[in-house]
Amino acid sequence: MGEKARNCFYVIAESKIEKGSEYFSYQNLLMLSGFSFDNFLSCIERGIIQIDFDARTRHNHGTKFRIKQGYWKELYAEVNQLF
Repeated sequence: MGEKARNCFYVIAESKIEKGSEYFSYQNLLMLSGFSFDNFLSCIERGIIQIDFDARTRHNHGTKFRIKQGYWKELYAEVNQLF
């Protein structure tokens, strides 16, 4: 778990569909580094992170972890807004 999440980017975007095509307007880019597995477990215990068993529509999309917006500093030592 920690190897994939150690350093990553998080993009916040708005989307719209026009004439059958989807367009994105990128609002914010965060660079996240210094992942803490201990903090990850703490966030699960506190309800900040929830486990999503995504087995819908006759296909198993796997298990996911979903974090509430605005709690990145609970997981990462550094959260830098790039734009």
